[in-house]
Amino acid sequence: MDIKDKAIDICLRPIEVWPEIKQERSGVRELYESYAAILAGMPAAAHFIGITVVGISFLGTRYRAPFLPALGYAVLSYCFSLAGLYLFALAAFGLAPRFGSRHSFLNAMKLGVYSSTPCWIGGILFVVPALMPVAILLSLYGIYLLYLGLPVLMETPVERRPLYLAALVAVGVAISAIACLLPASFFPQGRMGTV
Repeated sequence: MDIKDKAIDICLRPIEVWPEIKQERSGVRELYESYAAILAGMPAAAHFIGITVVGISFLGTRYRAPFLPALGYAVLSYCFSLAGLYLFALAAFGLAPRFGSRHSFLNAMKLGVYSSTPCWIGGILFVVPALMPVAILLSLYGIYLLYLGLPVLMETPVERRPLYLAALVAVGVAISAIACLLPASFFPQGRMGTV
């Protein structure tokens, strides 16, 4: 199955697709190379185009980020998002025994990769900076995918699923915040050139 079909299927048919994903023979490297590395690049590229080409309008003035700092930010945020995905899988793997779940790093990685799909797809909207709130709302669908994936991939008991989900969402939010803030500290975007 190609990446487009897999992304559409996990978003539209998650109940049927999670068992198929569990049976996949792909390892961590294949998950990164054939899926995560490609889709995670979409929000970074869209954000770069949005803030350098489209720009942000405020009070009748359009602002654009300088090219090189914006490019540096995009590259670094892409790298941090992929590293964050690995950290999320480590957290899901480490927390699994506390919630009576299967202790499998590969399944934790699959859970993180495929439940991130709506976030990556929604990130295409970053091309128009005014649509960033919509993209963030679309990414919340990933929490639902995470919830559906826990009993399949991690074999989490029903009674422990809400707490495990809450713990993973907290970890995901913390990792996402760090993945956004760290690149900004290396490439401050505060001063954007006026068009």
